[in-house]
Amino acid sequence: MVGIAIRPATAEDAAAIAHLLRVSRHAAMPWLPDLHTPEEDLAFVTGYVLPRSEVWVAQEADAVVGFIARRDDWIDHLYLAPDRRGLGIGGLLLRHAMDGRDALMLWAFQRNAPARRFYERHGFRAVEFTDGEGNDEKEPDVRYAWRRPA
Repeated sequence: MVGIAIRPATAEDAAAIAHLLRVSRHAAMPWLPDLHTPEEDLAFVTGYVLPRSEVWVAQEADAVVGFIARRDDWIDHLYLAPDRRGLGIGGLLLRHAMDGRDALMLWAFQRNAPARRFYERHGFRAVEFTDGEGNDEKEPDVRYAWRRPA
């Protein structure tokens, strides 16, 4: 995609990643409870996401417009700036995270139909549905699995 660079995240990207996490969640899933402050989001990104995951950002000009975090065989986060959705950036990030892997898993909220369609278009299949008791938001979710075709 012209104008988009996928690169490893650095500590200097933490504030942009935390901001994307917040604004993207609010735009895509306004029904989710707002459990954390912006400061807590930043602490989560700097203290948990960046040190424990492989994180890549999508950069357009001087702005970080998306990120993906992979921990082992799990996609933990994939978020885009709300005005950059539907342009192929999420697919670029996801394919980058899939490179070199034979299998991946992720969780999505059952009500997040756009995200579910996105993952299914990229070969992920729903393998488990829960009532949400195991997540912070207490929102029913679905576990997706992907396997590289033989």
